[in-house]
Amino acid sequence: MTTVSPEPAQDHHVVVDMWVDVVCPWCYIGKHRVHDAIAASEHPAEVTVVHHAYELDPEAPVGSGESVSASLAAKYGTDLAGVARMQARVVEAAQPDGIHLDLASQVRANTFDAHRLVALALAMGGPPLQGAMVERLFSAHFAEGLAVDDHPTLQRLAAEAGLDERRVASILASEEYADAVRADEDLARRIGVTGVPFTVAGPPEGRKVAVSGAQPVEVFGELLAAAQHPHD
Repeated sequence: MTTVSPEPAQDHHVVVDMWVDVVCPWCYIGKHRVHDAIAASEHPAEVTVVHHAYELDPEAPVGSGESVSASLAAKYGTDLAGVARMQARVVEAAQPDGIHLDLASQVRANTFDAHRLVALALAMGGPPLQGAMVERLFSAHFAEGLAVDDHPTLQRLAAEAGLDERRVASILASEEYADAVRADEDLARRIGVTGVPFTVAGPPEGRKVAVSGAQPVEVFGELLAAAQHPHD
């Protein structure tokens, strides 16, 4: 756990900023563990989670339809059985968190437009709607084998998460919220994020603490405690 800035907190209100990609299994696991840690924390109602964009594969072609397994096999010079062995650890790690990962069915996708809709959700309904959008995208990619760069699919997923379908269609037909995605990624570079999930917690103004990776719930709990009680 690292200290990011030294100013004191005034109350127990904490903002948790999470950089994630919606095709990252460890981000899916990390999101659930953060929420479990919040539920077990001293002041759960005073914690707000905001998601930020991070593209692990920004050069992924849109609409390729390629399976993630085939892509990984080509990348690492192995076969599908070898990929399955590589993926077994993350599948096993997700199970205690109640997350089902059907990694064999994943479709490689460019996530830029998905991140634009995550930014739209934040603007439309704040962190709760944004969290619902992120969760729907995770489920679509990891459990349903859907292409999260296909516009009709994205439009349906956004509506299911609670966004206005006509507004979503308008956004997807434009470049709106592209700047928001790039701003998130620029900030990640400035603070030294090199992998996701990356989680920063602290009051809206003041001292921040951070951890990298899908840490155990207990570690995220320590992060929240340090953010809520910076002088203890």
